[in-house]
Amino acid sequence: MIPNVISEGTQFEVIPAHVIKALKSISHFLVEDVRTARRFLSSLKIYDSIDRLHFEVLNKDTKETDLAEMMKPLLSGNYMGIISESGCPGVADPGAKAVAFAHQRNIQVIPLVGPSSILLGLMASGLNGQKFAFHGYLPIDSKEAIKTIKDLERESKQKQQTQIFIETPFRNNQVLDHFLNSLDPDTQLTIAIDIAGDKENIRTKSVRDWKAFKPVLPKTPSIFLFGQTI
Repeated sequence: MIPNVISEGTQFEVIPAHVIKALKSISHFLVEDVRTARRFLSSLKIYDSIDRLHFEVLNKDTKETDLAEMMKPLLSGNYMGIISESGCPGVADPGAKAVAFAHQRNIQVIPLVGPSSILLGLMASGLNGQKFAFHGYLPIDSKEAIKTIKDLERESKQKQQTQIFIETPFRNNQVLDHFLNSLDPDTQLTIAIDIAGDKENIRTKSVRDWKAFKPVLPKTPSIFLFGQTI
């Protein structure tokens, strides 16, 4: 399980040396996006030629019946690496399909350390890190999104649980509006922008305070968290 960068140009800052060392022995990869994976591996400058590497696409549309064919190099005794489009494979990522396949056949799975925007955002939020839940994307429909937020806020208060979300960059401001219009004024909201990047900005404030000075968010990968401070 090969971690990828979550911000361009940070590979030598966030990818540990032991991950780069492990990559040198791998030439077969399952990747969420071939272009992204090739660019990432090229940036590490550890291969004489990227063209000698083998890539198979493993994404949300991959069927379980396709995995046996994709995993043939592994079943033949080769190492295989799984690379997410961003961050850690298997976390908010379809890599879990291949991991399940490996476990069912008693094949060892080795997770390598790397950046996860979900955990980094939680670490820097000041919200409860003992109880938390990651929910991925909010519903596209505004009414459904607002209902989801209100339901999860009730759960957050009952369980003292931090709720975590990701969003596509072009919807950042729309999703922020949903949070500000749906959450109670005293609920703590974290906005984490460009985690591990040059423009990283992570701030936690009450919804009341965010409303007083509402920001215009850039179209940059972001994480949103809400809950109570501990």
